Amino acid sequence: MTTTIIGFPRIGAQRELKFATEKYFKQTLTAEQLLATGKQLRQQQWQLLKKAGIDQIPSNDFSFYDNLLDTAFLFHALPKAIATADLSDLDKYFALARGYQGTAGDFKAWPMKKWFNTNYHYLVPQLSKDTKFRYTGGKIKAEFLEALSLGIKTRPTIIGPFTLLRLAEFNEHTAAKDFTNDLLQAYTDLLQDLCAAGAEWLQIDEPALVYDLTPQEINWFANFYRQLLPQKGTLKILLQTYFGDVRDIYSELIKLDFDGLGLDLIEGKQTASLIQSGFPTDKTLFAGVVNGKNIWRNHYQKTLTLLKQLPVQKLVLSTSCSLLHVPYSVAGEDFPTAVKKHFAFAQEKLLELNQLDQLLQQHHPEWLAVNQQLFAQPRVKEDPVLKEKIAQLTTADFSRQPDFQTRRKIQQTELNLPLLPTTTIGSFPQTKEVKKMRAAWHKHEISAADYESFVKQQIKNWISWQEKAGFDVLVHGEFERNDMVEYFGQHLAGYLFTQNGWVQSYGTRGVKPPIIWGDVVRKKPITVKWSTYAQSLTAKPVKGMLTGPVTILNWSFPREDLSLKEATWQLALAIQAEVLDLESHGIKIIQIDEAALREKLPLRKSDWDSEYLAWAIPAFRLVHSKVKPQTQIHTHMCYSEFGDIIPAIDNLDADVISFEASRSNLEILEQLQTQHFKTLVGPGVYDIHSPRVPTKAEIVTELREILKKVPAKNVWVNPDCGLKTRGVKETKASLLNLTAAAQEVRRELQADD
Repeated sequence: MTTTIIGFPRIGAQRELKFATEKYFKQTLTAEQLLATGKQLRQQQWQLLKKAGIDQIPSNDFSFYDNLLDTAFLFHALPKAIATADLSDLDKYFALARGYQGTAGDFKAWPMKKWFNTNYHYLVPQLSKDTKFRYTGGKIKAEFLEALSLGIKTRPTIIGPFTLLRLAEFNEHTAAKDFTNDLLQAYTDLLQDLCAAGAEWLQIDEPALVYDLTPQEINWFANFYRQLLPQKGTLKILLQTYFGDVRDIYSELIKLDFDGLGLDLIEGKQTASLIQSGFPTDKTLFAGVVNGKNIWRNHYQKTLTLLKQLPVQKLVLSTSCSLLHVPYSVAGEDFPTAVKKHFAFAQEKLLELNQLDQLLQQHHPEWLAVNQQLFAQPRVKEDPVLKEKIAQLTTADFSRQPDFQTRRKIQQTELNLPLLPTTTIGSFPQTKEVKKMRAAWHKHEISAADYESFVKQQIKNWISWQEKAGFDVLVHGEFERNDMVEYFGQHLAGYLFTQNGWVQSYGTRGVKPPIIWGDVVRKKPITVKWSTYAQSLTAKPVKGMLTGPVTILNWSFPREDLSLKEATWQLALAIQAEVLDLESHGIKIIQIDEAALREKLPLRKSDWDSEYLAWAIPAFRLVHSKVKPQTQIHTHMCYSEFGDIIPAIDNLDADVISFEASRSNLEILEQLQTQHFKTLVGPGVYDIHSPRVPTKAEIVTELREILKKVPAKNVWVNPDCGLKTRGVKETKASLLNLTAAAQEVRRELQADD
């Protein structure tokens, strides 16, 4: 037996990489110092894995921002303007990640999308006629040699060509076939270079194989690898998949000359049966049996039983996906022992792999006995009142009355908003001062009254600024909130919270997902105090700001002893109570964010309705079904491709939806038009994930393009996401350009009339 993992968290045990990188962005850390921090973190990680008994240790899973961006750089798939810019390689890299405005030019960041069904975001390579793939050496080989200098022979990892092209966007009428030959040569050069450097294994990640595949895609994949694999020399190739099963291409995979196949036995519903149908004796199965996406302890007996049913001769125990998606370690958390023993973060999952390996060899049976005790009885008590409330829900509980068009007329009279109403998504910059005061309150260094006074002053300042900037619908800014999910979880029974459970969301952005421990119930009003205070400061409407039940679930670590449907409906009832409280206190517009609606959408279309949409869409409707027709319900979505679920989004029956569009070339608007989308829309008119300030002219152009596809009476004007992570100066400059652009286009429309 042997053990491995697909990847490990790269941010560091104390988020060292985040802080170093952000210092580099602020020019308080040199490039050399940032690179040295990365090297230190990599070496600490390799040594940790070696000490934990992991036999095959990966390299090149480290990244300063994103692995798909790394792959694009490795193969020189850069826009010509970036490639020729007078910037260092590191600054070219970050220019694509974050955008750049300076003496070397003005470059927009690459679009950002969700990484399959996770809360991680990848940067989308933009391929055009100028793109010429070629292997440049550099990072992947350098990190292999770096580990080798420590006496650790790693297994380099790289995103595979099929996944790279599947996730890229093709511009200037290009297609995958236009890049196949260059890409084949680039990967051939990579294989030969690593082989010459002394590598024994290369891990090629092809998670896109778990999607529904067309015959053409299967043929492309098989033909590409038939040409590539004969070039591997003595190098062994692990074809690694995750996030599902490979039912469409399994028969082809086992015929190809891969030395190992990495298959997901956690999310791959058909993986076990595929293996049982036949697995080649000359290949090694890298069995993904330890969950890389959730934080609960592995059920050893179930895992051992499953493994013993697999007809394989060569077996390596692995994680179901990279451990990038879970926190670093449970060790620093202060949970009671009775609670902590149920959790396994990234570092603890290494121990689970080691113990499973030993148990398969019939060593240390006491480990199995201890593990069995964790699952011998229910972990939490059921809330019978909540269970009965869910059981008694009827169709009427999921249907808002009157219908959308009738509500729209009522709301037009009630709110009296201008054409192209302007607003923001909800949050304003969380400055150092805001974070410092929140920390001081948590540490009891200031009183609750002092903290509340501070937050109210922030709200007052920004309400005043929004009025002066010309916004039509205001927000209170969410200064009292640390995170849009954690904040709500802290006010709900059934949740637990980590102190250091950070997970990378994108780049330097980390989130601290709360843990759903038991049944979820709202304990008391959550946002009413702040929203009503903000509304008292202005005659303009102020949006109540809530996080929706599906997003709260998807951005938490969910229970594994309760269905996702029931867990979401528990959350929906809790948020419904908050919605009705806001309405009763005079809040006329309530935004219920479902930023992560698409996140747990099954990767296979055949499962969309039965396994997800059939309960996720009703959960949102349950939240707002009881409000008055005068109350306008907004929702917000971001980071995802929504075009293929537009009917489901319309079926949310919200009154207005805002979403990320500026990073997707407004393609979604054409899909809305084609499918007769009824909900009013606020396509994001600029990208908040970059510090770059959009000009007024850019936003005017963006709005004109939007109005070619959506009637002006249906359009709201807003950024593409919340502004929590941005600086105050750039935020105000961008928003002033937004309102000025909206007013200019509004005048144009009025002149045309």
